[in-house]
Amino acid sequence: MSNASNLKSNISYLFTDIDGVWTDSTIFYSAKGEEMKAFSYRDGMGAERLRNLTPISIAIITGENSEIVSRRAEKLKIKNVFLGVKNKLEVVENYMKENQLSWENIAYIGDDLNDIEVMKRAAICACPADAYKDVLAISHYICEKKGGEGAFREFCEFLIEKYSAHI
Repeated sequence: MSNASNLKSNISYLFTDIDGVWTDSTIFYSAKGEEMKAFSYRDGMGAERLRNLTPISIAIITGENSEIVSRRAEKLKIKNVFLGVKNKLEVVENYMKENQLSWENIAYIGDDLNDIEVMKRAAICACPADAYKDVLAISHYICEKKGGEGAFREFCEFLIEKYSAHI
């Protein structure tokens, strides 16, 4: 579902939350206290396709300070990873300033309240189908897929299609 088809953009960065977007928000703990998360291979393919077919870079931004996320990012060759972020807006604005970017260069996908301030400013923002209601209300693109079930891939495919149409 999308109301982003009319948006014109010069997207160069896709910032993405992890829990609730790349995962279904479930965290598993072993008896030894080890944390585990399940990631969809489809989302990984979305990241690879976006990298190979467009000039759009991916940046992960999450409130969790997770070695698991770092490992997933490394495997997918995602260099910009911001872990343990309490104020996502501040981090994105600092990154934009350091890299001479404006909001029209930013796409964002998130699912919960801590994503809203960035989503309100991004040129294009998206969320999984099962995002929190306030996030659904402001999203330009609402994925048909839920978090952890290919929502990130779906948004990557949308951006690839949008980029290809403007070449």
